[in-house]
Amino acid sequence: MTNNNYTELSHSDDCEKYVNQFIQEFPLRSAEIGQGTVIKRALPSRHKRMIGAWCFLDHAVPVTFPQGDGLDVGPHPHIGLQTFTWMIEGTMMHTDSLGSKQLIRPKQVNLMTAGHGISHTEVAPDTETKMHAAQLWIALPDAKIAVEPRFDHYPELPVVEKDGVAFTILVGEFLNTTSPVSVYTELLGVDLSATESTKTRLTLNPNFEYGFMALEGTATVNGHELTEDNMVVLEQGVSAIEIEIHAGSRLLLLGGEPFESPILLWWNFVGRTQEELKIARDQWIAQDERFGSIPDYEGPRLEAPAFPDQMRASK
Repeated sequence: MTNNNYTELSHSDDCEKYVNQFIQEFPLRSAEIGQGTVIKRALPSRHKRMIGAWCFLDHAVPVTFPQGDGLDVGPHPHIGLQTFTWMIEGTMMHTDSLGSKQLIRPKQVNLMTAGHGISHTEVAPDTETKMHAAQLWIALPDAKIAVEPRFDHYPELPVVEKDGVAFTILVGEFLNTTSPVSVYTELLGVDLSATESTKTRLTLNPNFEYGFMALEGTATVNGHELTEDNMVVLEQGVSAIEIEIHAGSRLLLLGGEPFESPILLWWNFVGRTQEELKIARDQWIAQDERFGSIPDYEGPRLEAPAFPDQMRASK
């Protein structure tokens, strides 16, 4: 999904610093992005800009709508990142400038590597009436920031059962199980769901930083209350946690090694300098071949917002 309502320049170093505290929590921000779709944004935040290479996280909360009235996001560009869609309920058609056309269904992942540049659309089928999803971006490392764009669809992901919790391994390795999803940095993404209230203890990598979001219901993480309106963050140094998941709840766990360098995030672009982001914006406006085209889409392209005078980097 596009980042239309986040047009300030974000620097990865621009956040509050926590001293001698491994676990923190902060509130999410809510916004409507069209067709009644409400998102709750966790990243970037003034409290935490990134978790590993995860630089953007929106929770599209469950919504029901009439047939033909679902989300319709027109052509828009990306550079320097991978878009990662985890579909929980409903379906969405992805179409991009590479010629990819893929319907994503529940319990599936779409991964689009923008690299040097790509454009895409996201449209709910006319027969669809529901949607619930998590949309994330992964910043590409310096050596891969301008790779050739590509698209990958993952229809099946491994699931591990432990202490009454179903762990779907979205990215990386967890509980001795590895996801097939291909990324460029050491990352973790796990969906945790429980039909009954339960407790579990998880071993973590102390070199990673972590974040928990409740996609449905509530939980506690080492005594910190987790709801659908906040995020719990674990800084480096935590090697194990106790989680209590309440009946019918679903959590998203993200993790990764702190990113190698500060990034700039603006609109739908991730880069290292303001100049490269401005060039990408100007090329999108000029309909440069860098971003290709999507001839089958009949609606208008998304317009780039005004470019800010000063940006703040994120890390």
